Amino acid sequence: MKINRKSMYGYLFISPWLVGFLIFVLWPLIQSFYFSLNNMRITPQGLQFRYVGFNNYLDVWLRDMFFIQELLQFVLHIIVRVPVIVVFALIIAMLLNQKVKFQGAFRTIFFLPVIVVSGPVIDQLISQGATTVPMVNQGVIIGVLTQVFPMWFAQVIGELFNQIITILWYSGVQILIFLAVLQKIDPYLYEAAKIDGASGWECFWKITLPTIKPIILINFVYTLVFLANSSQNTIINLIYMNMFSATRGYGFASAMAWMYAVIIALMLLIIFFVFREKEGPKRARKVKRV
Repeated sequence: MKINRKSMYGYLFISPWLVGFLIFVLWPLIQSFYFSLNNMRITPQGLQFRYVGFNNYLDVWLRDMFFIQELLQFVLHIIVRVPVIVVFALIIAMLLNQKVKFQGAFRTIFFLPVIVVSGPVIDQLISQGATTVPMVNQGVIIGVLTQVFPMWFAQVIGELFNQIITILWYSGVQILIFLAVLQKIDPYLYEAAKIDGASGWECFWKITLPTIKPIILINFVYTLVFLANSSQNTIINLIYMNMFSATRGYGFASAMAWMYAVIIALMLLIIFFVFREKEGPKRARKVKRV
């Protein structure tokens, strides 16, 4: 009886989330998948559906001239930007974890862009050039990089330098996550390592990095999902444009959105396999014996 009552209280506690998930997540997913299997037209009588199967998915890859191009650009930007954001967040978190004056104020400063710079605000700042560094000449950087790297990769790196302020503004949440796990590391581990003659660099590689490795995975996943849903993402804007296009419509845009979601899921799967905890053979044997 007690178990049933506790279960009832548990379901009652999470019921708002369950209702919100069913109404605002699951139902729109089902609806968009149904849209992707149809050609939709808005008429005076309302929406008209014509079933076309998976033709919209084929058209995304075979007939749309922009999706593949924007997708390749997005993947290249993700490969460059996600590590930069995570590494920057880790460095700042380690600095904020030191015993410095006004520690709380510095944490607020680094997290403040997450609150202020969102939605239309970031669009206005970018349009006014507030997110660029005037001293950085993108053309000169690309010209230097083309002597070592291919043109397509040099352009990606050049855009990274040109938008470095915007990219670093996206690291506020990651800094707090890293800071939380760094504060959980037992300081006696560092003291014992230093007594044995370990340097600060060795402490980082032998103690800090193995401890925070699961959190690195979390921050990589969060950063990828955040950039994938950013208002500055050109693929998101392309989906919006096709949604209200007279020749494409909701069906084609829904198919494009689903293909984009599948690609993001594959990228998250790759990140998971790269940064997941790997059990050694000895540890696995011990677990089996127990």
